[in-house]
Amino acid sequence: SQLTTVFGCLKQSGYEFAIIRGFRSSGSVDPYVVKNIENARAAGIPYVDVYLFPCVSCGNPGTQSAELLSAISGQNYGMVWVDIEVYAWTSSKTTNQRFITEMVGNLTSRGAKVGIYTSYYNWESIVGLDWTGVSRYPLWYAHYDNSPSFGDFKAFGGWSKPSIKQYAGDKTVCGAG
Repeated sequence: SQLTTVFGCLKQSGYEFAIIRGFRSSGSVDPYVVKNIENARAAGIPYVDVYLFPCVSCGNPGTQSAELLSAISGQNYGMVWVDIEVYAWTSSKTTNQRFITEMVGNLTSRGAKVGIYTSYYNWESIVGLDWTGVSRYPLWYAHYDNSPSFGDFKAFGGWSKPSIKQYAGDKTVCGAG
């Protein structure tokens, strides 16, 4: 299939890591998540994770977590990254903190290994730089400076060091972007 070819091309281009969209901000499981995990694995990509983009206005973070984990049950993936970026969050940092805490708690109670995807500015806007409620989980941060190093990292949210950096956006490789 086309997707198998894309993942094969990515592997041949030296990519070892894929983070697959598992849950959409519109409030539903991505219908292609299972096939994408399978295709990435079939292509020989050794590290395959999933990300969950919460739908805050949909409510019930536990249900969103459960729906994703049910959909990918039995699949060979590593982490579930909870995507915390400015998109339809409430204006109440306390409410947002509660939502994230509940979502992460539900994921971990169901056995998922969890990480947080965000940036300094998103975190500041959504929950406040001083909130450390999920800092025990790995951080994947975004800073589009085209530099694959952590030299730019500023501590926030209780994280003194990140695990992964997304340093470029809007890139297309092997027909995927």
